[in-house]
Amino acid sequence: MTVRLILAKGREKSLLRRHPWVFSGAVARLEGKASSGETIDVCDSQGKWLARAAYSPQSQIRARVWSWEQDESVDIDFFVRRLQAAQLLRDWLARRDDLDSYRLIAGESDGMPGVTIDRFGNFLVLQLLSAGAEYQRAPLIAALTQCYPDCAIYDRSDVSVRKKEGLELTQGVVCGELPPPLLPITEHGMKLLVDIQGGHKTGYYLDQRDSRLATRRYAKDRRVLNCFSYTGGFAVSALMGGCSEVISVDTSQAALDIARQNVELNGLDLSKAQFLRDDVFKLLRTYRDSGEKFDLIVMDPPKFVENKNQLAGACRGYKDINMLAMQLLNPGGMLLTFSCSGLMATDLFQKIIADAALDARRDVQFIEQFRQAADHPVIASYPEGMYLKGFACRVL
Repeated sequence: MTVRLILAKGREKSLLRRHPWVFSGAVARLEGKASSGETIDVCDSQGKWLARAAYSPQSQIRARVWSWEQDESVDIDFFVRRLQAAQLLRDWLARRDDLDSYRLIAGESDGMPGVTIDRFGNFLVLQLLSAGAEYQRAPLIAALTQCYPDCAIYDRSDVSVRKKEGLELTQGVVCGELPPPLLPITEHGMKLLVDIQGGHKTGYYLDQRDSRLATRRYAKDRRVLNCFSYTGGFAVSALMGGCSEVISVDTSQAALDIARQNVELNGLDLSKAQFLRDDVFKLLRTYRDSGEKFDLIVMDPPKFVENKNQLAGACRGYKDINMLAMQLLNPGGMLLTFSCSGLMATDLFQKIIADAALDARRDVQFIEQFRQAADHPVIASYPEGMYLKGFACRVL
């Protein structure tokens, strides 16, 4: 008999709206014994069946919903169905945008909570971020090999969020060949090198694809500062857009070396590109104090906030860094600024930019709004899936 998680009275409302998480505070009791990640049934206080979910006793998210259908089992066939449904959207996007790389599975929004899968050519890069995802590793991999027999699978479940689920970090070949040190992919006419084994996340930030393309439209004849540049996707796009100069700044020399290779790979003028290993916050102040000016600044920092307790500090960080950027822009210059912090709501981020403009004593016009690319969909019942937000700001 399947273990049942019984909710406290009145705590079923979010599940009735098909939100896929059950927090620990909503749980009345567990009927039976379940190991970490095991599939259980979730019921309301009266015992009415609501969902089939993965149990995670060490996480604040006590259960993550696999299925809303009572007769649906979580097995190989389940994952095959989910993969096939997700692939339909990606096939359309790949044809539309001429892509060979994309996010195949975006966790909860593709009905697979805690599972991230990125495809780079014929390499599938897997991240299992929850106890339930890890528990289902074997049937999920079996489904992947069935649906993608020509693809190698590489595990990048080496992210710290797994510790919240009581999981060890893992990395390595699952099946097929080892990814090359740098794998070339194509994106909107750019050739870009991806470090699957050692790069950030799964090796590359596919979610910023649309924003990189937008940068090209703003770059003509502008002097560009590319902050937190990583492997230089924004820089390559700016050069393809005809910028006069682009300075890429990152703390990782390895990432900057790949950025330089990406410029060369696309046959672009390397004399227009600089690569600086430096702390962005310190460099912006140095530039401000020395009177440096730019016409376009791309501000794409890492996540500043991991939990609600860090939100106030993150707001100060975002405000400070955007204020400094505004002070460096010539009148009429453009600031393309982003936040990938899921806890940072879009309206709050917009307010922070407005406050930064007041402190910088500059007027700002919001010209364009950005979000994660379409291969990172957001299911309506799970608004938390909209984590990436950004604005194109004209600074007067």
